[in-house]
Amino acid sequence: MADVKLAYGTEADVTITLASLATSSTKLVGRQSTAIDNSSNKHIDYLVSGKITTGTTPTAAKSIEIWCVAALDYATPTYLAGFGASDAAGPTLIAENKNSVLKLVASIATNVTSNQEYSFGAVSIAALFGGIVPPKFVLFVTHDTGVNLNSTSGNHKIRVQPVYETVA
Repeated sequence: MADVKLAYGTEADVTITLASLATSSTKLVGRQSTAIDNSSNKHIDYLVSGKITTGTTPTAAKSIEIWCVAALDYATPTYLAGFGASDAAGPTLIAENKNSVLKLVASIATNVTSNQEYSFGAVSIAALFGGIVPPKFVLFVTHDTGVNLNSTSGNHKIRVQPVYETVA
């Protein structure tokens, strides 16, 4: 008799340009990733983790937020609230859309330390959407640290690790 077990695919970096990302006092402006496409692989989950580094002389008691947005139309992906499928500046959100369309992956409290690396994860994408991974989704990063994020691209990384089942 065979057993069904969890298996983990190869981690992959998410394409998102976070170097020098400008601060947003309202956290309604930020950067979106290139879409993660699960329509072919059909993984049962993705674990998201990463690191983001603040810039020089950030403001006290602020935060960095990572959000997830599912595609509305999966054949030719259409995203709500003005999101798209490419690494690009995210749309300027209204608070009501942010809270109803986006799913919070992580909120990281920051301090006044310059060039501080903050880590998060591993967060289940399926858990954000009631136990089911959307066929396509993007990640969105925003922050209100009062300064641009660190300007070195290697100081930021967001990764996804697919999770699936195997019969052994």
